[in-house]
Parts: sequence; structure tokens; C-alpha cells
Amino acid sequence: MRVSVFGLGYVGCVSAACLASLGHEVIGVDVNQVKVDLVNDGKAPVVEERIGELIAEAVRTGALRATADVHEAIMGSEVSLVCVGTPSEPNGSLCTTYLERVTEQIGAALAERSGRHTVVLRSTMLPGTCLNLLVPILEKYVDGTAGVDFGVAVNPEFLREGTSVQDFFDPPKTVIGELDRASGDAVAALYEGLPGELFRVPISTAEAIKYADNAFHGLKIGFANELGAVCQALGVDSHQVMDVFLADRKLNISPAYLRPGFAFGGSCLPKDLRSLVHAAQRADVSVPILAHVLTSNSAHLQRAVELVERTGKRRAGLFGLSFKPGTDDLRESPLVELAERLIGKGYDLRIYDANVNLSRLLGANREYIETRLPHIAQLLVDSVDEVLEHAEVCLVGTKDPAVLSALPHDDGTLLVDLIRIPDADARRAEPGYMGLVW
Repeated sequence: MRVSVFGLGYVGCVSAACLASLGHEVIGVDVNQVKVDLVNDGKAPVVEERIGELIAEAVRTGALRATADVHEAIMGSEVSLVCVGTPSEPNGSLCTTYLERVTEQIGAALAERSGRHTVVLRSTMLPGTCLNLLVPILEKYVDGTAGVDFGVAVNPEFLREGTSVQDFFDPPKTVIGELDRASGDAVAALYEGLPGELFRVPISTAEAIKYADNAFHGLKIGFANELGAVCQALGVDSHQVMDVFLADRKLNISPAYLRPGFAFGGSCLPKDLRSLVHAAQRADVSVPILAHVLTSNSAHLQRAVELVERTGKRRAGLFGLSFKPGTDDLRESPLVELAERLIGKGYDLRIYDANVNLSRLLGANREYIETRLPHIAQLLVDSVDEVLEHAEVCLVGTKDPAVLSALPHDDGTLLVDLIRIPDADARRAEPGYMGLVW
């Protein structure tokens, strides 16, 4: 394919050289004439392993050249990769100045070009940037419609400086956010033959994925460093601890706990987090990530309360009470905390949980419910129907088949889904359905 790559920094330079080595005809574009001249001389404008030899070979064979002329690049290509920088503004917001400028230039050139051309945004940008900011700019300058007169896609990169060439040829995944099928096909053709799973998703999803990756990477590094500091203060070998931690592929290094849902609770997680943070404080070790995990959890629970408040309804029903399905353990259950907050705000609440029957509760569970929720006997009911008959808004915190099969469709009852029930995708079209964070 004939490809133009806008921006010859790390991402653009590596993308241009690697695409050329795959057999594509590539034109690199940059406003910096020094970078343009370096590429045309067969030299790399960035320091990166293997990039020098790739550029030298691609320029020698004629597969790669560079220019500062946007019009020339657009006329000579069928796909454009936009790889310009998106730095932070002083207040932390995303700077889109360079994206907007190059989009205007590409749009102006496309207005004079015949035939299908696909604009592929590879720069890191927040969800909504492409469709709400960049597509309108392109449509204005082209005087046409995206997806009809020209293609648009988002193709985030997952290149690490220092190993970016290796990452290009052996990617962890390839993500294509496509406005239409043809746009996605054009991008997929660029990477044909490369390993790794290919995901073709909506544009906003593609924009968000890069942020999910980088936020989690930062979180992992911060977590490891904070835990290391606590271990050192307590005289424990932090690397030995993490070696054992990493060996757990069932819960620790796995998809476990990485699906958006409701708040956590139970007899272990809250208690152990408090103890660890307290030990760190006693040792004068600052652990801002660990110290705010419970605060984050509480804020997430509050989102459910706010969803109910926005309905304007006062009669509520709650399905589920124990902290984990299939148990009657109520200790620090987030559903108990949710019930408390709703009662505190004056909601008329009814609760059903097949595993929680006041007459059968013994020991710690009975003591916990009598202490934390003394009116539980008046709130617990014996059937799903009793909740449905009472409630104007129902909160679903369980995947009990008896509950799921009884949930109404379009009868005026509002459903607040705390756990993403199995038919959530179908129900999202219903006006009464509200997902907690989806």
C-alpha cells in the first residue's frame, strides 16, 4: 500500500520504517526539515535499537522517503497515519493543537484528491477526540462525509521506547477503531501477517484502550514500589514477596478482578488493606495508592446511590445482600453498605437474597446484621415478587437465576445493574435500564 506517516518522532519514525520493511511504499511527513533531511539521507532522526538499519535499507530500496509537503504526501498515498504528539497542558488536560493543525492540512489536501483515502489517527487521544473534534474538521475542509467520501480510523500504538521495533513486529495486540468497515479493512491490510490478536472496535473504544493500558502500567509500578517500601520498613525481602505474588496466575496475574462491576467487600480485603496502610503509617512510609484504595471503593459504591437519586423514585428494591454469591457472609458486604446509605437517605427499601434468612443466621453474621442494619427483619422479604411489587427502582446485585429470570422488561420499573447482568447488552436499549459503569 502507499502510506503517508505524519510526525517523525518515535512513533511515526518507527511506524514508517517498519511499514516500509513490510513492503509498503511510505512517505514520512514532518514540519522539521532536519528530520526530513535525515530520513532522506537514510539516517534515523531518533535513537532506537534497529531503527537506523531499517531506515537505511528502506531509503536505499526506495520504499521510504520524507517530505515537509502535506499536499505531496496525500496525493501520493491512500492511507495516512497521524503520529503527532499530544502532550499535556499545564493543567493536565490533553493538548490537541498539533492534531488539529495536521488534520486541517490533511483535510485541505484531501479536498483536491480523487479516490478513497483513509485517515488513521495513531496519536494517543481521549475518547471523543476523533469523532467530536477531528472528524468535523476533516468534513469541513473536504466538504464531504466521513465514512463516505473518505475513511477514518483510530489505531493506537503499543510501542515502548527502546524496544519499539521489536514491539511493532511482535505486538501484544493490534487495535483498529473503525468508523466503517472499509476504513478498518484499510488499516488491517497494513499489518497483515503480523502476530497477535486483532481487535476491530468502535472508535471511542480504541481511543480508551491506550489509556487503560498506561493507567494500569503506572498503577502496577506504583503498587510494586509502595509494597516494596512497606516491606523494607518491616524488614521483609520485597522481591521474594513479589516472586511468590507473581507465581499466582489464578488471581494475581490474570483477568481476575479486572471487569468493571460493583464495589468490593468481605471479611478480608477491607480489613487487610487497613492493616497494611496502618503498618505503613506507623513506619512513616507514604503509600498514597494503597491508602486510597478503600476511598476509591467507597466512591464507587456512592455512584450506585447517585444513580438511584437521579431516578427521583423513593420505593427501592435490592436483590442481593451477601458480599459474595452463594454465601450468607455479610461482613463488610458492599450491598449492606449500599442498603445503609439508602435507608439513611429515607428510601423505602425491600431486600431479597435467597442465601440470607434472618431466622437461619448464626454467630458473626447475625451479630453483624443486627449491629449494622438493625431494621433488617423489616426489610428482608421471602420472594423476588415481593420486591418487584414494592419497588419503583430495583438494584440488581446478584446473578441468582431466580432473580434474573423475574426481572421485568419495559413495565416502568427502573433497573440499576450493579454487576452487569448476562443480558445487559440487550437491556441497554430499554429506557429503564441503567448500568453502574457501562
